[in-house]
Amino acid sequence: MRALLKRWRPFREPNFAVKRTDLPMAKVPKKYFERLVDNSLDIVVATDTHGRVIFYNDGAAKSLGHAREEIIGKHVLTLYPSIEEARKVMWAMRSDPQGRIVNFETTFILQSGEQIPVTVSGAIIYSDKHEEIGTIGFAKDIREIRRKDQLATLGEIAVGLGHEINNPLTIILNNLELVQSSLKDEPARRTEVQQLDAIRQGVERIRRRIERIETMARSGVYASTEYLRGAQMIDLASGGEAKKEVSEKEPVPEMAGLSVLVVDDDAGVTKSIEEILTREGCQVCTAGSGEEALALVKGRHFDLVLSDVVMPKMDGYDLFTGVRTVSPRTAVILMTAYYYDKDHIIKRSMIEGLEGSVFKKPINPDYLKKVIVKACRRPI
Repeated sequence: MRALLKRWRPFREPNFAVKRTDLPMAKVPKKYFERLVDNSLDIVVATDTHGRVIFYNDGAAKSLGHAREEIIGKHVLTLYPSIEEARKVMWAMRSDPQGRIVNFETTFILQSGEQIPVTVSGAIIYSDKHEEIGTIGFAKDIREIRRKDQLATLGEIAVGLGHEINNPLTIILNNLELVQSSLKDEPARRTEVQQLDAIRQGVERIRRRIERIETMARSGVYASTEYLRGAQMIDLASGGEAKKEVSEKEPVPEMAGLSVLVVDDDAGVTKSIEEILTREGCQVCTAGSGEEALALVKGRHFDLVLSDVVMPKMDGYDLFTGVRTVSPRTAVILMTAYYYDKDHIIKRSMIEGLEGSVFKKPINPDYLKKVIVKACRRPI
């Protein structure tokens, strides 16, 4: 190691304005540098021209599990799972004009036999006569980095999946409301009503699980529980079951005669909401995009526009500002399948004066009716 350290050029001393009392870098003993490398938390390994390990620091011993006396003098292949993996690293070094690699990804093998991903930065060391005298490499265990990257990717998948699942859940819940409403005044169908209520509870449980997944995806914090001896799974019930769903069962003011435009790129959602509002006496139109909705608003009067937030081309914010420009007296309510304000669309709309309350999909039909009536109560 000392022979390799002799080939290192000393750092140029910084030109600090304050008085320097330490030694110039050129006069710092080589043992000082060797001690720094030896105590590094990274894996530092040096080899001679035959590939034998001549330096193996404390960081390597702690990370890989091999004691120093077990590695010194052994071939560096001991640290690799295969000769092919070791050759990749050396080939990368020799392919560089200066004989260096930076953050080259490879695999090391622990004393336990487990293989771990690492990045290696290193170089071939030459003598003053430009003769190769060995190599030195600094490796970093990147398991934690990869785990965080995977969690980030899974988080994006979870949020997207939640959005896609929530739309069909909305359709199910809305249609359940329609069927239950048609049966509630028939005593002979009480059993069917109870069965439908059980279905609703099951769907609500799924919805709460989705909300839990999206919360964990955003925060990166999750709890696990043991479901088989030695096996863990994510605890989706934690924090979810304690939060009971609040159902709005208060009498809803008369909605007959309200002209409502329902906007969503999912035809199933617009159809189910249209049926609920039509049963309440509303005059309902539907649109599958923001552009189509704005064209309808330009052609006729609506008391209310009920729009999804996330749509292709024109999102909820752009539609809201467009409706406000074309028809200032038309109330707007934004609904979303996400459990947070994606892209700050809702926040931006509120800053611009969003009149209606904002709620989530799946929609509680009773709450939907209450919010619509409230949004349409404003001075003319």
